[in-house]
Amino acid sequence: MNPYVFIALVFGLAGGTSITATSSHWLLAWMGLEMGTLAIIPLMAQHHHPRAVEATTKYFLTQATAAAMLLFASTTNAWFTGQWEISQMTHPLPTMMITMALALKIGLAPLHTWLPEVLQGLSLTTALILSTWQKLAPFILLLQVNPTNPTILITMGVASTIIGGWGGLNQTQLRKLLAYSSIAHLGWMVLVMQFSPSLSLLTLTIYFTMTFSAFLTFKLNNSTNINSLAISWAKAPVVTALTPLVLLSLAGLPPLTGFMPKWLILQELTKQSLAPVATLVALSALLSLYFYLRLAHAMTLTTSPNNLTGLAPWRLDPAQTATPLAISTTGTLTLLPVTPATSALFAL
Repeated sequence: MNPYVFIALVFGLAGGTSITATSSHWLLAWMGLEMGTLAIIPLMAQHHHPRAVEATTKYFLTQATAAAMLLFASTTNAWFTGQWEISQMTHPLPTMMITMALALKIGLAPLHTWLPEVLQGLSLTTALILSTWQKLAPFILLLQVNPTNPTILITMGVASTIIGGWGGLNQTQLRKLLAYSSIAHLGWMVLVMQFSPSLSLLTLTIYFTMTFSAFLTFKLNNSTNINSLAISWAKAPVVTALTPLVLLSLAGLPPLTGFMPKWLILQELTKQSLAPVATLVALSALLSLYFYLRLAHAMTLTTSPNNLTGLAPWRLDPAQTATPLAISTTGTLTLLPVTPATSALFAL
């Protein structure tokens, strides 16, 4: 891709998210969402093979449907209440429609089926952008809407955690596994959104850090399925030793960083007298733990044949810079002791 075109698309992504995050008017927010969608579509389709084009088409149709729903709902709200302000969503019908539209945009269950199929057709870099940055703008709008009936978000959150764990059990493709991981993590964020928005934002930030580390690791190894992880030790022995810890952090095991948001969310749900919901989502985390352990097993306990071709890659300098991977991996593994300070920072 031409570097000038690439820079323009990156500015479009950043500008669209910034406009949505800073706007208080529904039309401006909708415009920012559309800018982000139109900017990422050429990045998705830059590899001209049928799978990428198929994934781009699915993504475009899904996002266009969600944007049309959002525009219709905001217009309906203006018709009922005379208000275009995001914070003035008072009528239950447009509020529910906008919640569903934003859930479709980020891939919450039961509106999640497009996400694994789209990620599977993309490169790891574009899939990383779609799993992290593209979720930011709809998530910020979802934080501001605050539906009057918490049942909708709680139901979607529980469904996302269960489907995100269940759907990843029989997957062998890493991008689909990370898509189901994204669905499960979004479920945790949405569950606590109405009770503690700052905790939901903290969970999103930690999810970004962990996902960034996982995607960069797979990109460094050039791995797209579980079988290809078996030879990763020959390419990057140190990264291969740390990656199981990154995966277990994604699963939410102590003493790794991923345990922090799950612990705080379960605590908050219990305070809100939602102990059955907290128990259900804690059990659903075991499903996710299973497929993360499968990846860890493939990387560390499965060895490839010791031939000269397999042993050569670790001696070669990697084409990818290691600094972003080192920073994100350090954050993924070591931030649990600073939980009180992090919680106080996000509560400001």
